Amino acid sequence: MNRYARQMILPEIGEAGQNRLADTRVLVIGAGGLGSPVLQYLAGAGVGNIAIVDPDRVEKSNLHRQPLFDESCIGQSKAEAAKMVLGKLNPEVAITTHVMALDAGNVSNLCIDSDIAFDCADSFAATYVASDFCFEKKIPLISASVLSANGYVGGFCGGAPSVRAVFPDIPSNLATCATAGVMGPVVGILGAMQAQMGLSILLGLDPSPLGKLMSFDGIKFATSTFRFDDAPEPTEIAFPFISQTEISPDDYVVELRGKDEVANPITAQADRLVVDDFLETRPMPISTSTKTVFVCRSGLRAWKAAKHLNRWWDGPIALVAAGTSTGENT
Repeated sequence: MNRYARQMILPEIGEAGQNRLADTRVLVIGAGGLGSPVLQYLAGAGVGNIAIVDPDRVEKSNLHRQPLFDESCIGQSKAEAAKMVLGKLNPEVAITTHVMALDAGNVSNLCIDSDIAFDCADSFAATYVASDFCFEKKIPLISASVLSANGYVGGFCGGAPSVRAVFPDIPSNLATCATAGVMGPVVGILGAMQAQMGLSILLGLDPSPLGKLMSFDGIKFATSTFRFDDAPEPTEIAFPFISQTEISPDDYVVELRGKDEVANPITAQADRLVVDDFLETRPMPISTSTKTVFVCRSGLRAWKAAKHLNRWWDGPIALVAAGTSTGENT
């Protein structure tokens, strides 16, 4: 029997829809908790070409929410381990891997040929970088985020508003799965919803999930949805994320990572400051024509510092989420 017989029965899919999926190219940013169900359902549905971007390795403490992997995968690259598993699930699907973090320097090469992108990364820097690019190129972006037992999933860009239109600012204190914990089934539910939204867009189903956001509370078993089709875009991107290679020798660079994170600042000319100290001072860049670049591990401290500087300085500001000396970026 045809592998896809049960879904091809659906009038919304049929043979034409299945052929459409086979010709599709998708990018999945992150192969962790959200990426696991997204990748499994996309491969299972017969999406023909899947590119996976993830810089990390499989860890035992993450297996409860990453059912794509088992203990034999511990220590392996998530992207490469995912390719191996998906190849067994559906050998008809072509899998490409990129063992790296998505950033402003590589987003164009990674995203440009994609029909749709899935933001499954545990990194708001990657989310904003992907959204900025996808909005410009009109590529649909299905983005989700989960923490503890709560999360959301939404359809952005591709003709709909961007992530910045709905979330113009980040929380003042950004917890992570490592610090606040997370329930595996909640991640799976929202990851599965990402896959469903993506398949709906690829198949051209109506109504489109682009411009719609759904939140889920895994404790109260409550959902809510709203449309944001008319959400206004920011008039300008105040704090764009850039790559390390885009830092100019003329930039005023502030290294916010401590020596316990990296032995040396990102550039030789960088001022090294702790973000709390910076928030209590008014260090002045050379001129308003000089770009100020804030550097930290995930981008959170850089965002805080940028907001502080922006209150009294009118020059350009950019952010770098540089990870640590071990290559981590969360």
